[in-house]
Amino acid sequence: MTWPFALPFAGLLLSIALGPLLFAKFWHHHYGKIAAAWALMTLAALSWQAGPGAAFASFVHALLAEYLSFILLLFALYTVAGGVLVTGDIRGTPATNTSILALGTIIASVVGTTGAAMILVRPLIRANLTRPHNVHVLIFFIILAANVGGALSPLGDPPLFVGFLRGVDFFWTTRNIWLQTAIVAGLLLVVFAAVDVWRYRAEKPASVDGPTEPLRVRGLVNILLIAAIVANTLISATWKPGISFDVVGTHLELQNLVRDAVLVVIAGLSLWLTPDEHREANGFTWEPIREVAKLFAAIFTAIVPVIAMLNAGHGGSFGWLLTAVTTPSGAPREVAYFWFTGLMSAFLDNAPTYLLFFELAGGDPKVLMGELSGTLAAISMGAVYMGALTYIGNAPNFMVAAIANEQGIRMPSFFGYMLRAAAILIPLFVLLTVLPIHPLLDPH
Repeated sequence: MTWPFALPFAGLLLSIALGPLLFAKFWHHHYGKIAAAWALMTLAALSWQAGPGAAFASFVHALLAEYLSFILLLFALYTVAGGVLVTGDIRGTPATNTSILALGTIIASVVGTTGAAMILVRPLIRANLTRPHNVHVLIFFIILAANVGGALSPLGDPPLFVGFLRGVDFFWTTRNIWLQTAIVAGLLLVVFAAVDVWRYRAEKPASVDGPTEPLRVRGLVNILLIAAIVANTLISATWKPGISFDVVGTHLELQNLVRDAVLVVIAGLSLWLTPDEHREANGFTWEPIREVAKLFAAIFTAIVPVIAMLNAGHGGSFGWLLTAVTTPSGAPREVAYFWFTGLMSAFLDNAPTYLLFFELAGGDPKVLMGELSGTLAAISMGAVYMGALTYIGNAPNFMVAAIANEQGIRMPSFFGYMLRAAAILIPLFVLLTVLPIHPLLDPH
């Protein structure tokens, strides 16, 4: 395949970026149809290149082997977290906001970036809704709770879970990149606190009249259901019955099917056990997850030829990429792995990008955890940290933006968010590149 096969994917990304900006009303009503059109264009190109059978098999593999588990996990976490109601008078002061962002960062590696984002985003929005300057709060929240905070375990972020399934030890990232994560998260919190103090001092905080309602967490059964999601994910990764089913050439493992079915059951239990008024008070609707589901179904389809060209190695259209991350002697360039994994994660979704560079680095987890630990650290940090650079780098990003827009906060456009996130993050990533911290990056 040559580069024109990537045009539908590029068109889809541009539609997501420019649609809400240039024709917002039309996009809001027809984004599903627009995304489907790009996906159909991809399938038509694949049919022309390799035949309808191969195109259909690729489509089935993308949806059943990759997209289904991805969206069901997001659906379960979105549903369950939406039943956790935090009530009480929370004022969006710099101290309160920094505390919420720090909490989201800490719990993200335990309940996942989606879980952390869904539990805390609505209380954060309510606390800051009356402030005239509140967009920066959500931008930093996306960066910290929906991305950087998930770097310390396979449960935190999908790319690390992909590595776990490939044989990386569960606590490898905890042991090897905790310092880098602490540095990045700590500096981000300091920068946020400074920005929020500056904004807050320029505002006239609304006066609080009458008695204040104490802080209270309701729907605690959903905390147990989040624990069940975590346990279900761990069990599916360790239970290997060796049974699989073939669907048009795609092998579906029994443990993965059971895991996905249990996720649906857990979501159903949350809807059954949680009083409706909890979700009503949260302003819970299905539109954000519906939007993510439609757009990412198209993304997982349109990305098929891009991944195929990348997997072709030196002989493919992206052969220059393999050359860029490898020295003439064949040794990996860790700086290049960090930046290429990260920047591609921002636009190609971080889970498949992690897998791509994991395989480019040899794909042997024992070697990557041993003599090539710096390479695996670079891939892991790039995929997780730089997923925050765009709305589509990590699924919770788009979901938080959709919820914020729905609740009355005017989030930046695709390019507006990207420019703000890059201004915040790129200097930190440059710092991370030059810091002499093992197993960070070898400057050579």
